[in-house]
Amino acid sequence: MNGMQQQDRQPGPVTAWRSSLGALVVAAALVGMSVACTGDATGSASSAEPWGTNTVTPAALVKELASASGADKPVVVCTGPAMLYRSGHVPGAVFHGPAAASEGLTDLTTWAKTLPRAANVVIYCGCCPVSDCPNIRPAYKALKDLGFTKVRVLLLPTNFGTDWAAPGYPVEK
Repeated sequence: MNGMQQQDRQPGPVTAWRSSLGALVVAAALVGMSVACTGDATGSASSAEPWGTNTVTPAALVKELASASGADKPVVVCTGPAMLYRSGHVPGAVFHGPAAASEGLTDLTTWAKTLPRAANVVIYCGCCPVSDCPNIRPAYKALKDLGFTKVRVLLLPTNFGTDWAAPGYPVEK
């Protein structure tokens, strides 16, 4: 075949079907994640974030996890959907369920009552952009209401896959 004939070739029906199926699977996964991230009135986004500057970037958290020890080592908490945590999470992160759901918030606060109030706590969800996340705000508020003095939010502007896994930061399953 010459170059012109190769350019004019259309993919066969099986190749086109596989390509369409792959796109459909990816689209379904994205829809599933956004459905899992739908919050209620207590987890809705607001223009003023309650955590202000109490945040940490993925790169800074990776460095901190590698270098900190003892009471300085961050306690990382995933406050998102179980399927997200099971598919991969920040190494060492604990899971207490979606904080937008009463069961998840109750589990988080029950667990947190056992920690020193000066613990270095980092919370994240990763199901969607942190600005839209229904789980981060109730988790942050609950921990602050319990008297925790060092609670930070892991900044995931898009989601866990894009902002943590894709750049190659460590993932635990």
